[in-house]
Amino acid sequence: MAKISNFEDLEIWQNARELSKLVYEITKIEPFNKDYRFRDQTRASAGSVMDNIAEGFEREGNKEFLQFLSIAKGSCGETRSQLYRVFDFGYIGSDILDNLLEKTKHLSKQISNFMSYLRKSSYKGSKFK
Repeated sequence: MAKISNFEDLEIWQNARELSKLVYEITKIEPFNKDYRFRDQTRASAGSVMDNIAEGFEREGNKEFLQFLSIAKGSCGETRSQLYRVFDFGYIGSDILDNLLEKTKHLSKQISNFMSYLRKSSYKGSKFK
């Protein structure tokens, strides 16, 4: 694995950022954009995935990073659940739903794999140097 200097270097963060942008785009579609509480909740859960990856990375310790990755994975699941409601409420079609569900499932698996890697790693984080 290449040396990662910034959270922006992490593929999981890059994919979470892309997911957040895609979710934001669907929340701009009428009438979803007028369902303020649901729109904001959906945006927040998608943003939480990338934000928790970043925050955990910046803590500079693997145990804390794992905790934040777990939260990010949970937010990814929350986003996936909300996407079903978005579809059920008629705000998006099945083609968009299927695409976004695939992205959330893939990202969740990537986060899980990265968590497994960190658990097996002897490196404890840069704050312990």
